[in-house]
Amino acid sequence: MSSEKPLRVLIIEDEILIALELESLLQDLGHDVVGIAASSQDALSLGRDLKPDLAFVDIHLSDGPTGVDVARHLSNEHEVTVLFMTANAKRIPEDFAGAWGVIAKPYTERGVREALSYVMAGHPREDQEARTVTFVPFDPATRQRSSRMS
Repeated sequence: MSSEKPLRVLIIEDEILIALELESLLQDLGHDVVGIAASSQDALSLGRDLKPDLAFVDIHLSDGPTGVDVARHLSNEHEVTVLFMTANAKRIPEDFAGAWGVIAKPYTERGVREALSYVMAGHPREDQEARTVTFVPFDPATRQRSSRMS
């Protein structure tokens, strides 16, 4: 996803204050927030209709721990780049559900910036220093294998 143009971003988060704060941060960084969804049904509908480049996906939404399924669907069916946002990374499946990485909650501006840089570069940095406490990228080889298996 190497690009200097603004990303079209979908925020999938059921805590409205967190969603609005993230929206403001993304807009300040020059990106377009095309929608906010609090449930899996809304997220899938917006993902299909709005065709975002990137989705920030919370694992636990208003209708339960459905974020993993949403991430898998957006990644596999609509080729959306997905980043998880969660306080409980243990809920992320071994195949990462097609996601590129995870931002720890509560997120920081630095973590969001690092995640955006990683996504916009279109490829991971090779060194382990790319892994921080606030953003952890997933291994691209594992991501590719998991998307072919789905």
